[in-house]
Formats: sequence, C-alpha cells, structure tokens
Amino acid sequence: MGSALATGLTRRGLRVLAVDSDAAVVQGLSAALPHVVQADATDRESLLQLDVHEMHRAVIAIGEGLEASILATSLVAELGVKEIWAKATGVQHARILRRMGADHIVLPEQEAGERLSHVVAGSMQDFLTIDDDYAFVTMEAPASLVGRTLGGSGLRREHGVTVVAVRPAGGAFTHAEAETCVEAGDTLVVAGRNEAVERFSEHR
Repeated sequence: MGSALATGLTRRGLRVLAVDSDAAVVQGLSAALPHVVQADATDRESLLQLDVHEMHRAVIAIGEGLEASILATSLVAELGVKEIWAKATGVQHARILRRMGADHIVLPEQEAGERLSHVVAGSMQDFLTIDDDYAFVTMEAPASLVGRTLGGSGLRREHGVTVVAVRPAGGAFTHAEAETCVEAGDTLVVAGRNEAVERFSEHR
C-alpha cells in the first residue's frame, strides 16, 4: 500500500518523502521516488532529522507490527503533522490508531473483501462505497433499459438509483443525460443507496 501510494502521488507531481526501515525496499523504490530514505519511523530523532514536523500530511502504511504502527502514528501526531492517514489491520487496531492521533483510517483488506463480495455474489462489474450506505456500481445495461432513454425510464422513481455515466461497447464513458438512449452492451455507472443498487444490479 505504501509504495503504491507514494509512486502514485509522485506521478501526480506531489513532493513525497518515503521512509522504510528495510534497505532492500528503499533500493527498490529509488528509481521511482526522488525522496526515499532508510530510517526508523518509530524513532523520534530520526523523524525530526527528516523534518517530518514540517509535513502537511503523513500516511502510516506499516504492514506488519501493530506496535510499530501505533508508535509511528503517535510520534507523527506529537510532531504536529496536521493530517494523518493510517493503515489498520482490524477494528481494534483502528480504534487505537484514532486515539493515537490518526485522522483517517484505512482498512484495505476489509474494504477489498467487502467490495469483492458484491461483485462475486451478483452481476456487478465493480462496487465502490463512498459512504456507509451509498455506492457507485458498474454493471452491464439490463435488457429492460435497452432502447429507452434514461429520462423516460423512471429509474429514480421505480428503483431509487441514478445512472451517472454510460460507456458504449468499445467506447469510452460519457456523462449520462436524460436523453441518453441505452443500447445493448452498454456499461452503466449507477449510484444510489447500497440496497437499491444491489437490487437494481439483479434487475434484468
């Protein structure tokens, strides 16, 4: 998670300082990241030498070792970093990280498993939650919509969902409009409450 995040942010033009205690990891990332150093993120003096206290945001993405994750989060918060993201391995770990000063908690395994459960169990191509009970779903257009415009389909009234984007077969996604006519093979991005989008994904 940490290396993928660091390289992604760097590609977007942000200045990233990556820290890892493993020399092999640092060496492997040196070509992709301009600022990657070998250091102990659980050592206060090391963090001070790296000017971590001057950073606007920090992400603690320690994959193994609850103690190291908790201590690093606590130190970064103590040094005054304004916004802290932290990776947790479970609910209890997440609670501790919040107490230590983390503003945002990421549970990648749990979130990935939940997301995959929706895809495996139904006819969705992807499922993305943006709140506890609101999601975006990617799915093939049901036969009941083919040949109809979105404005005349009554989707919001009948199913409580909204189509926000449409991709024709072999084409690219475009914004959905009231006059958009759904064709066979189209891929839809549908938004709504979890239960509503789940029901609609089974509607053929």
